[in-house]
Amino acid sequence: QVQLVESGGGLVQAGGSLRLSCAASERRFLTYTMAWFRQAPGKEREFLALIYSNGATNYANSVKGRFTVSRDNAKNAMSLQMNSLKPEDTAVYYCAAKTTPYKSGYDYWGQGTQVAVSS
Repeated sequence: QVQLVESGGGLVQAGGSLRLSCAASERRFLTYTMAWFRQAPGKEREFLALIYSNGATNYANSVKGRFTVSRDNAKNAMSLQMNSLKPEDTAVYYCAAKTTPYKSGYDYWGQGTQVAVSS
C-alpha cells in the first residue's frame, strides 16, 4: 500500500507563489503516473496536472503557464510549483498516483493540503 503525504499548503496573497510537495512511501513510485487535483468548497474535484514516469507532463487549461509539476524519483517525491496565485485557486490540494498510465482512475490519494489565496 503506497502512502502519499502532501505538504506545503498555506495562506498566500494573490499574485504570490507556493510550492506543494507529495512524498511517496515506496520506491515503486518510480513507475507510477502522478497527478495533482484540487477541490474547492461546494465544487467537484478538479484535475490540475499530471506527470508520467518518464517526466512528460499534462496540465489543465486553468493552470497552464502558472503551475509546474515535477518529480524527483531519487526522493520518491513530486512537487507542484504554483505561481501567480488567484483567490479562485483556494482549495484543498491532493496528490494521486496510478500504477499504469492507461487507467482512468487513481489507485492512491493523499490526505490533502489546504491552500488559501487572499485578494
